[in-house]
Amino acid sequence: MLLLILGVAIWCGAHLFKRVAPDLRRPLGNAGKGIAALLLIASVVLMVIGYRSAEVIPVYSPFAGIGHLNNLLMLIALIVFGAGMAKGWLWTKIRHPQLYGFTLWAAAHLLVNGDLASIILFGGLGLWAVAEIVLINRQDSWTPPVSGGPKRDLALVGVVLVMYALIALVHVWTGHNPFLGTYA
Repeated sequence: MLLLILGVAIWCGAHLFKRVAPDLRRPLGNAGKGIAALLLIASVVLMVIGYRSAEVIPVYSPFAGIGHLNNLLMLIALIVFGAGMAKGWLWTKIRHPQLYGFTLWAAAHLLVNGDLASIILFGGLGLWAVAEIVLINRQDSWTPPVSGGPKRDLALVGVVLVMYALIALVHVWTGHNPFLGTYA
């Protein structure tokens, strides 16, 4: 469990450092980006190893059939997350598409995983994304960008459907079929 907690803490720290300590980050320049990238890679490795090796300690039982809501939220999360890269109409409506998509991803996983390790992983990362949104909103103003047109949103949906299928296949391959619908 310690590796998982350390991984989540490093992820949050590496991302939040720029916002909470800009005077310390600024002098690092491009080297700071490299350091952050290495810390993020290390954090992902620690989270994966920590989560996969954590003892299952039940905290709450998900509702039977809640997996279907999880699957729908995951599809929406991928669309919202990708909106910032697609730069279509949706991009003009959501200020932080990747952070909101990430938050939806975390919430969806908390619906179907009631063990302590999942709460640490998904809850911790979800809280990080919300904190990041709050900090950015306090520090920077936002002008909605110009839409690249509806074709970009249609392309986004196509890419998301392929990504969704790949993510589902990885889940099935690792023994967690997301289409069973019952997790309780």
